[in-house]
Amino acid sequence: MTTKPFLPLSAVLAMALATAAGAQDHNPDAVITIGSLYEPQNLDNTAGAGQGINEAFNGNVYEGLFVLTDSGEVEPKLVETHTISEDRLSHTFTLKDGVSFHSGDPLTAADVKASIERVTAENSASSRKRTLTVIDSVETPDDKTVVIRLKAPSISLPYNLSYVWIVNDTAGDISATEDGTGPYRLQEWRRGSALALVPFDGYWGENPSNGGVMFSYFTDATAQNNALLTGAVDIITSVQSPDALSLFTDNPDFTVSEGASTTKELMAYNDRVAPFDNPKVRAALARAVDNEKLLRAIWGEYGTLIGSFVPPTDPWYVDLTGVNAHDPDSAKAMLAEAGYGDGFSFTLDTPDYDPHPVVAQFLQGELAKVGVEVKINIITANEWYTKIYKAQDFQATLQEHVNHRDIVFYGNPDFYWGYDNPEVTRLIAESENVATIDEQTEMLTQANRIIAEDAASMWLYLYPQIVVSSAKVSGYPLNGLNSQFFASGIRKAE
Repeated sequence: MTTKPFLPLSAVLAMALATAAGAQDHNPDAVITIGSLYEPQNLDNTAGAGQGINEAFNGNVYEGLFVLTDSGEVEPKLVETHTISEDRLSHTFTLKDGVSFHSGDPLTAADVKASIERVTAENSASSRKRTLTVIDSVETPDDKTVVIRLKAPSISLPYNLSYVWIVNDTAGDISATEDGTGPYRLQEWRRGSALALVPFDGYWGENPSNGGVMFSYFTDATAQNNALLTGAVDIITSVQSPDALSLFTDNPDFTVSEGASTTKELMAYNDRVAPFDNPKVRAALARAVDNEKLLRAIWGEYGTLIGSFVPPTDPWYVDLTGVNAHDPDSAKAMLAEAGYGDGFSFTLDTPDYDPHPVVAQFLQGELAKVGVEVKINIITANEWYTKIYKAQDFQATLQEHVNHRDIVFYGNPDFYWGYDNPEVTRLIAESENVATIDEQTEMLTQANRIIAEDAASMWLYLYPQIVVSSAKVSGYPLNGLNSQFFASGIRKAE
């Protein structure tokens, strides 16, 4: 038997939070109002709730066996010990004592088993469902012990389990309610407006440094910025209107911080349908677009060009901006080689919130220069989920993908964009079976290069992660990996 060692919470993160929190006296009863553009579609992360549910609920209302910290480390949360068998096919977890759900029920192994099965269920819409198909069975020999047996070794199992909310197995439908173990419980959700969380008196860990949080939702960035300027909100989790940053950067009443982002803006093709089933066409379109010009037009001096789906925070990142770099003449030649010398037209389904409509217009102008007509179809977030993600009824779409280590989506031919390269699928699948992180990194780096050379999608840029707050507020996370926004450490000065 081998026992996997646990690391303490990131020293860097702890020091940063301690410094920020200790810099000023705070009001422990203050309610922190958080401005966001990402209202959940519902409250169940296995039912297509969107990134807003991660922001509001991950680590706040629900917890996992493990947690992906704001510094990018995977650390135990509801687990006391974790033992791995010699053949790496059995993982045994002992649960922490004294943990209870918001309903008052104690945490048991049965809850963990049911929670994992929620994600892997046939009707689950979890984007991480496929990563858990390696699980053969979940056993519960007693109330405090969970044994996960695997079909093959999975080096990423703790990481993948950090995505699994532990939900009370008697909770039933959680699309409009909750029963988690986190430091906050849901007080009220006013659809289209706000979501309020209050501290959970029976929380097993350290109590929040505030009297609760209110997520206030906006449909456009200008209104969100105005709310911060007027004091209607205390924090904006991720600024989407860079032109407005000057309102805050030179104002002592506000703090502007830039963290590490995992949010990629991309044009995703439906690689199943012509002409996007042809890698030459996809590569040609990539070469037709000046991503540097787009990034500067949208974000000024902020943001990063990455050339693939993998951001610098992922271990298998390499600079691939030179692959299919901007070259309109080459783009025209490649289109001719692919049989589209006279161009073609396609519909770009575009979410109706910033910055997608502006990005769509830019792409429309760039692609027109090589004879490709882009018809822009503006859709809501709900329509995007049903039309694009579920029905896969589209030619191309814009979307921001927020997840950390999400190259795995390109190893799933059934994912909404339909990319299907057997070598990539093999590399991603087999990278889970290796014995060391170095071996995994080598294989996924190779997969990343192939995906970029195939121009599987058009990766436009990596968002900056800009958090703006009132100068009275401190202790908030900066990186927002997977759109998480841990609220319990946030403090507001008297």
